[in-house]
Amino acid sequence: MDIQTAQLIVNGIAVGCIIALAAIGLTLTYGILRLSNFAHGDFMTLGAYLTWLANISGINIWLSMILGAGGTVAAMLLSEQLLWKPMRARRASPTTLIIISIGLALFLRNGIIFIWGGGNQRYNLPIASAINILGVNVAYYRIVVMVLAVLAMLGLHFLLQNTKIGKAMRAVADDIDLARVSGINVERVVIWTWLITGVFTSLGGAMYGLITGLRPNMGWFLILPMFASVILGGIGNPYGAIAGALVIGIAQEVSVPILGSEYKQGVALLIMVLILLVRPQGLFKGTL
Repeated sequence: MDIQTAQLIVNGIAVGCIIALAAIGLTLTYGILRLSNFAHGDFMTLGAYLTWLANISGINIWLSMILGAGGTVAAMLLSEQLLWKPMRARRASPTTLIIISIGLALFLRNGIIFIWGGGNQRYNLPIASAINILGVNVAYYRIVVMVLAVLAMLGLHFLLQNTKIGKAMRAVADDIDLARVSGINVERVVIWTWLITGVFTSLGGAMYGLITGLRPNMGWFLILPMFASVILGGIGNPYGAIAGALVIGIAQEVSVPILGSEYKQGVALLIMVLILLVRPQGLFKGTL
């Protein structure tokens, strides 16, 4: 393997980790709430901008990420109370929910442009030298992204497998009616789902800003790779979403010298289609 290919693979892993964080939230909201949320990418952008706002106000980047995640969770919980909870009570159709989520996405994106403008933004961070690993120069912040993403995923695994709320989330994902009659507080599970989704989505956006900078439409351009990762890994399966995101992230970056960067999304969708032709259920079973 030549150095250029190795470099592209490392870059792809970093991008895949970011897509994975956001895709985890997307697959949880579908698996538990049965909601295909097209506003997910714009919540990711919101998290990145809230992190940036805290950072340029003099707060260090790590505390800024926590504050950005808190703001994103608050926005998601507000949307739950104003939109998704009333729609569930009315038993709105999946098509209606998708249309509402697209409207919410447009509202968030244009709100970000109205408040912070349409130009690119960057965090207030010191310049860090790349680190040479086996002949491959890896940008410092790409390493940070990969380490933080792995830690976040391990935390999610522990929560789902070893805590009461994690087990309740898995039960609701399997059968919400059975979970309710079994005594599980479904509304509490919904709140936890949005909490976890908000944290992971905001972290994904903030980390994407670390390696590329911020722009108002960045989440919209990532929504297709996110959905591709979720479908590829098995809808509703967070571990599958991680695997799907890494496959797509690496494939996108490795394809750049051949096809150019403008065809990255096409590569993501092509990979999804090819794998689904072989395994229509995705790489893994679609369950928590």
